[in-house]
This record gives sequence, C-alpha cells and structure tokens, in this order.
Amino acid sequence: MNMINKDNNMQPQKRSARDFLELVSGKPWIWAFLAAGATYLATLLVVTNSAGAGALLYAALTFASFSVIVGVGQMFVVTLGPGNVDLSIPATMTLAATLSLKFMATDGALIVPGVLIAIGVGLVCGLFNFSLILLLRIPPIIATLSSSFLFQSLAIWSNRGVRVKPPELLAQFSTGGIFGLPNVALIALLVSVLAWCVLEKTIAGRWVLATGQNKRAARLGGVPVNAVRFVVYVGCAVLAGVAGFVLASFSGGANLNMGTEYMLMSIAVVVIGGSSIAGGNSNVPGIWGAALFMFLIVSMLNSYGLGAGVRLMLTGLIIVSVVVLASKRRHQI
Repeated sequence: MNMINKDNNMQPQKRSARDFLELVSGKPWIWAFLAAGATYLATLLVVTNSAGAGALLYAALTFASFSVIVGVGQMFVVTLGPGNVDLSIPATMTLAATLSLKFMATDGALIVPGVLIAIGVGLVCGLFNFSLILLLRIPPIIATLSSSFLFQSLAIWSNRGVRVKPPELLAQFSTGGIFGLPNVALIALLVSVLAWCVLEKTIAGRWVLATGQNKRAARLGGVPVNAVRFVVYVGCAVLAGVAGFVLASFSGGANLNMGTEYMLMSIAVVVIGGSSIAGGNSNVPGIWGAALFMFLIVSMLNSYGLGAGVRLMLTGLIIVSVVVLASKRRHQI
C-alpha cells in the first residue's frame, strides 16, 4: 500500500513536468523568454544591489523596444516565405529620422508634422522596394539591399554629416516613462498588440500566413497575393520609419550610422522569437523575448568584463544554441 501511495504521489509531479514540456514545445516563443530570464539572472550575479537590477531591467525594456518595432515589420516580411527579407530597414530608419528632425528644426510645435513625415518616408521607401520586386522581378533580398544604398545616399545628402537634434519636448518624452515603464516600450507594446490583432483576428492576417505557406495555393484560393505582399513591404518600411524617428529622438539626434545594427537585429529577433524562416508562421510575443535576450546577453558579457572579440563569439554561440533548441522542440510537436 505504501508503494502504491508513493507511485500515486509521483504521478502528479510527472504530469506537471510533462505538461510544462508540452506547453513549451507548443509555444516556441517561450524559449526566447526563458533565455532572456536566465541571462538576466546571470547578470544579477555581478549586479548585486536591487537598484542595479531595476535599472538593468528598465534599460532592457528601453533598448529592446527599438528591436521590437523593426522586428515586427521584418516578421511580416519573413512570414511571406523563403527569400523574403527587408535589408533596407537601417537606411529607411536613417532617412526618416533625418528628414523629419530636419523639418522640425527643434521646434516643438512641429512634432505632429514630423511624425507624419517619418511615416510618409516609410511609405515611399516601401513603395519603392515593392516596385523593384514586382515590376522588375528582382529578388527581395537584392531589391531591398540595392534600395538601401539609395536611401542612405539621400540621408547623407540631406543632413550633410550634421547631427540633427530633436525638439526638447520630444526628447523628454522619448527618454521618459510612465508607471515605471519607458515610453518607448509602450510604443513598442502598442505596435506588438496591433500586429498580434492583425495576425490572429483579421482575414488579412490569415492571408499573410497563407501566402507564406504556399503562394500558389493561396492565389488559387482567392487570396490577393500581390496586394498582401505590397501591404507587408510598405508596412515594414513604415515601422522602420517610426523606429528611426523614435530612436533619433531618444538618442539626441539623427546620424548616418544610427540604424546599422538593426539590419541583422531585425532578422535575429524574428528567428530567435520562434517565427519560421521558411515562412507561413509568425510569432509576435517571441519578438519581445528575443529582443530582451539580445540586449541582456551583451549586458551580461560586459558585466563579466569580457573583451569585444570574446563577447561577439559567445553571443553568436548562445544565439545559435537557443535557435537550435527551439527548433528541435518545434519539430517534436
């Protein structure tokens, strides 16, 4: 009887562990959050005081927000299927930030028109990208890479190498926070919620997923494939323009290198976040986990005093490990 009772007590524990593994396997984005949490805890081994722990979390939310905004746009593009990726994101960010801040000329009364200019620049860049893809039939990766040189050249021509500063009111808003959360994180959260609603609650989201799963079948099923691709590429560029505007306001001005790191970052957060690089599957929550992980891993390695070369090597190895682990779990479901 005692052995039977012991076995009965063990069964709920086994079921709990099995249920957890099934939950994680069914939701690959959880791996990104687990990696971010583990990295955060590892950093706290060096940052011993509570104030430092809170400051690290606040900084992670702040800097991850820019990756989230561009990552959401890149996620929609990648969801369209193999070969779809937007490499013009950094140049679009730079051009949108430069033109909008130059127009405002530190005048707080022109903030709203400045935002509209940043969005408008994103619209034009997205239209140009898709024109190259549809009309000239250039592969997306080549088309967006080529257009990025044009956008970057326009940004260089427009600011003449001078750092364009934002209005003081805009700078205060972008660096400030409310209810203990950074304002830029709230903007990124709004973008994420809207993206999730589009994918999960609208027919447009189903069209995007269907196009990525099988473009020919989607077209035969009545999906306006070219219209879907058009909206996705334009939307990605618009989000890049918004991210550039917010980033320039946060960092104290627009400069020509401000978007450089977001070319690979926008792709990394999509892949690590659980979206399929083969298309047809997207994951909005995972982008947050991946963006937090990408910031925290660099912070952790910096905290341990490792050199730049070692940091880059370990960052790459850890990212590959997370992607492989998440991929194995996805294949097991």
